[in-house]
Amino acid sequence: MWVLADPRAGTAAQALGIAERLGAPFRALALEWGPLARLPWPWPTRAGLAPAARGALRPPWPRLVLSAGRRSAPLALWLARRGARTVHCMRPGLGAARFDLLVLGRHDAPPPAPNVLPILGATHRLSPAGLAAARAAWAALSALPAPRVALLLGGPVRAEGMAPEVAASLGRRVGGFAGSVLATASRRTGRAATEALAAALAPLPHLLFRWGDAGPNPFLGFLAWADAVVVTGDSVSMLSEALVTAAPVFVADPGGLGRRHRALHDSLYAAGQARPLAAAPAPFARAPLDETGRVAAEIRARGLLPPG
Repeated sequence: MWVLADPRAGTAAQALGIAERLGAPFRALALEWGPLARLPWPWPTRAGLAPAARGALRPPWPRLVLSAGRRSAPLALWLARRGARTVHCMRPGLGAARFDLLVLGRHDAPPPAPNVLPILGATHRLSPAGLAAARAAWAALSALPAPRVALLLGGPVRAEGMAPEVAASLGRRVGGFAGSVLATASRRTGRAATEALAAALAPLPHLLFRWGDAGPNPFLGFLAWADAVVVTGDSVSMLSEALVTAAPVFVADPGGLGRRHRALHDSLYAAGQARPLAAAPAPFARAPLDETGRVAAEIRARGLLPPG
């Protein structure tokens, strides 16, 4: 089994998470794209790869390929011509009917098809077992005052840094109902927004993990010990990971979100898996969501995982 690992971490995690849940040996190919990857290739090809990455493609060819993102779709179909079964996450562009299984978010309104599996959010690398392990590893977090609220900040998808006033406002809003705040900034949050958040949280019992801080990242521990989770709605990955917990999940709107992000939020609200931040702190019951595990089970059920 091969995993085509896109350079974008969130995209690669969708395929890697499925591979890890399948529990079979796999090879992760770190992809590097050349300028031709921007083209909407209508046929199977490896032309989008940079020369070095293209040279890494050698037989024996895999019997199953997991991929994610439009750019990797033509390469996955190129491997299908060499005998691989194909499982692809996210909209592939052209050639959708050629994949053995397409894993598509409900927010993209995928048309019904025998090879389409709609899911809530996106697949990822956090499993229920991983969350349980994090709860044991970060047991010291239980000493913080309840309710412990995890505040997960993303940032603009195609811009530099979250606006500091937005980060500060979110810190004050969450601090208004939290006993303690477990906050983490991402690569896209930016230093200015992170420091604005730190200032807003200063009067409160809190822990703040800045992107690039030394030591282990407490992200999983924060999720494992949170009594509620607040996630900025720009991060599909963090929203999807938060749903593995049993805690109420609230979506914060940082502004500037497009139609697809809003469609994602609406799909989570409709399923009872999340509510807007305006509804906090009122608790609500929800079942933990394990869509990555469901995808892995579907792959096995369809006989796409090679024996042995």
